[in-house]
This record gives sequence, C-alpha cells and structure tokens, in this order.
Amino acid sequence: MPKSSSLNVYLLAGVKTMPSAFQACQDRLNKQLREAGIEPRIRVLFPYGDATRSLVRQVLEVRSDLSGRMKAGCIGGRYVWQQIKDTFGNERLLLIGHSGGGAAAYQAAKLLEEEGNRDFRVVQVGSPRTPIHPKLTHKVSYFHSVDSLGKLNDPVSRIGSWGGWSRASLAVPKWNRNKYAPGHVAGIPTIGGHADYFRHASPFIDNEEVCNLDKTMKNISEWLKEWL
Repeated sequence: MPKSSSLNVYLLAGVKTMPSAFQACQDRLNKQLREAGIEPRIRVLFPYGDATRSLVRQVLEVRSDLSGRMKAGCIGGRYVWQQIKDTFGNERLLLIGHSGGGAAAYQAAKLLEEEGNRDFRVVQVGSPRTPIHPKLTHKVSYFHSVDSLGKLNDPVSRIGSWGGWSRASLAVPKWNRNKYAPGHVAGIPTIGGHADYFRHASPFIDNEEVCNLDKTMKNISEWLKEWL
C-alpha cells in the first residue's frame, strides 16, 4: 500500500520550556518534509505546561510518565493522547519529544497503539529513560548528547531505567540494563547542555560550522528515512 503524503507531527516540550523553544525545529522540519514530498501538519504541545507553571508540579507529573506499567498515571502522556485524538486524522503520526516530552510522547503513543493506531514513530531527545514495551521498540528512537569522547553528558538522560531481569533456560537471572531500551539509541555531539539540542546560532556551532539543530535533525532524519 502506498504511504500517505500527509504526516501529523507533534513536538512535545519538557518542563519549564519557553513557547518559542521549538520554532527553529518546526521550521526545519516543515522545510525538509515538504522537500521530500510530504505535507506536514506540525503542532507544538506542552504536556506539563510552559515556563510559567510551577517547576515542582511539572517534575512530579513527568515522574508519572516514566513508569513501564501499562496502567501508570501518565499525566503528560494522557494529555498528549487527548490532544491527538482531538486533531488526528488517518495520516501517519510522528511524535518528537524533548526531555520530559519524550516520556509523554511514548506514553501517548502506547495509548494510541492500544486503540489500533499503529502507523507512528516516536523520537525522544535528551529524555529520561522510559521502559519501552518490546512490541514497540522498533518504533521508538532515543538521542542524547555526548562529549568529545563519546560519553553521555546530559544528566537528564541518566534519569530512569531501561533495565530488567533476563535469563536463558535454567540459568541464573542477570540484570540487563538495556532490556526495555528503545530500538535505536544514538549520541549527538552537541555544544552546551540539556536545553540546547535545537539551538542553531552562536555559540552552538562547532568548528566545522555545524549547529546543534543540524546535528539533531540529521540523526532524526536518518532514522526516519525508511519509514517516511
């Protein structure tokens, strides 16, 4: 069956995010998708509220979305799920979440999948580690910042766990720290910190004149290539 030329895209913010934070990303996505012959409908959502809302309340709500339990509280995820249900047609669906927004993106996608909506992809950027159900791992990617040595340097990406106990036959169970990891995990050599994955101006440009936004979007585009 030929793929639809339309794509619903939701950019999901984390805690204490300014309304303009996704503007450059939104513009770049719109341009790239249209050049590929895809008609995007891009929306920005704030699952935990914007920068004006209490940080403590937002952090507590993100915690509800980090559980791997099928019936978790999922405050941000349920908010996103409801927003999607109110605006979603039959097009393919792409969820890109930064920080806590990545956890909300996965939880919303899980709820949609349970309802029979299966043509979607989830991109988590600088997000806490949320356990991914094995049947959805191939639909979820995870990107985090790394330093010049390739070591993870985004503290938010250390929060949470993908781990679980595994054993083969009668062997003693062993802890597998990646048992519930996303299907694709990759580091991005960004400049700056957790809030800077989508920066595109100085000082977030490296010696080869490549900005953080370009690096992040290149990684996302390469992962999505076969699906799109």
